[in-house]
Amino acid sequence: MKKLLLSLTITLLIFSGCKSRKYHRNNKQIEKEASKANANFKDYTTLSYIEAFKAVAIEEMNTYGVPASITLAQGIIESGSGNSSLAKFANNHFGIKCTSEWKGKAYYKDDDKSNDCFRVYKDARESYKDHSEFLKRKRYSALFELDKNDYVNWAKGLKQAGYATNPRYPDMLINLIEKYQLNQYDQPESEPEKIKREDRVFTEINANIPKETKKFQPVAQPPSKQIINTTEPNYTVEKGDTLYNIAKRFNMTVDELKALNNLNDEGIKIGQKLVVVK
Repeated sequence: MKKLLLSLTITLLIFSGCKSRKYHRNNKQIEKEASKANANFKDYTTLSYIEAFKAVAIEEMNTYGVPASITLAQGIIESGSGNSSLAKFANNHFGIKCTSEWKGKAYYKDDDKSNDCFRVYKDARESYKDHSEFLKRKRYSALFELDKNDYVNWAKGLKQAGYATNPRYPDMLINLIEKYQLNQYDQPESEPEKIKREDRVFTEINANIPKETKKFQPVAQPPSKQIINTTEPNYTVEKGDTLYNIAKRFNMTVDELKALNNLNDEGIKIGQKLVVVK
């Protein structure tokens, strides 16, 4: 029995080590791409963060009704004013995790569990828009009946709906909003405007309800399998494959894939085996 337990423990440790190396390599690739795309990145101050993202927060407020002040305060808290590794490398400002419907790339970071899977966005604007989508669900539906400049009740309502476990979360939001006067970006709406906005948002929330479990349930890794596979060094070409989509699947560039396989052109054949581990 002791030998069996020891064997199982060793197997689990080896498996865990392989997964950790896989996640580490994936993150390094994401970080490399982000650093190349944002070669002149400079850390934000809270004030410069507000200046950079107030416009998209206002845009989302006018579309869905979430006060711009609330969105900005949440972004400041959850992204460290845009300076967290998740914001810097994954453009993820709200800590939104991968779900079964997420088709994009992933960035792995310890959170509720070791190596939780977080979404990678092409830019911060996409993250802000996805934050609005994340809130369009039954548990937060009552909040959309509030005025879009009622940041106090939005802050309290988010906590009541289970957005955060920290009992001080509403106070944190309200204190930030008032310290930096973020409520100056909130705008009132007329009664006809509010009715029109609520009708649109509640139609979308109701459409989401049957698929909420699938749409918002975190998964260990996205179905796109953007993470590099370190256990299978070879990939067998299938019908419809191109060097581009194979490279994308394994977090590589086409040039890297061609170099690994000594390919001079982009012609590949069904059944051909390609090395996909760098």
